[in-house]
Amino acid sequence: MNPIYLFSTSSHPRTTNINSLEIKFFKPKIDFSHYDFFIITSKQVSKFLQQYNSDEYKNIPALCVSTQTALAYENLGGKVLEVGKGYGDTLIDKINLYPKDSNWLYIRAKVVASDFVSLSKKNGYKIDEVIAYESYCSEAISNVIVEENTTLIFTSPSSVKCFLAKHTLNSSHKIIVIGKTTAKALPDNVSYIISKETTIESCLEETY
Repeated sequence: MNPIYLFSTSSHPRTTNINSLEIKFFKPKIDFSHYDFFIITSKQVSKFLQQYNSDEYKNIPALCVSTQTALAYENLGGKVLEVGKGYGDTLIDKINLYPKDSNWLYIRAKVVASDFVSLSKKNGYKIDEVIAYESYCSEAISNVIVEENTTLIFTSPSSVKCFLAKHTLNSSHKIIVIGKTTAKALPDNVSYIISKETTIESCLEETY
């Protein structure tokens, strides 16, 4: 089997992992008692929340974008409200199930790929936003040497953009992306496969 490069902040024993992003966390003052629900679209949010006393937030149910994000929040002792299908855009329908007088807190990155929160606000939902972290391209992704006839797995739009800032893709590369939002970051002329589920394991199933 050809070598598999995984461009992600997570790793997998079957791959050569390239940590695509460096993360800088912030610690804004948050009155958790004001909120009924969280919106969480990244596992990084759970790392961010570890800066706070868990008793302040663990009883606030979180709408999580994916099963992996939900698991990360549960591992903190948090409660999961609903789990999306891996894309921020799919969370609008979940939010619409709840009363408009609910108070939501969207804990997010400095730059996000979906505008589902702004659309929900226009529909009358009360959603505050707090920037938990920002990411930037790592030295590892800038310096990696990717040979031809290898498999490349990208797990976020940022991982694609950081790779393309220093490297090019060619027809010998088998490209697998973790979801539709990540696929949108690829050049128009690139062939790719979208994993059936938004997990690294699902991406690896496409390598056979």
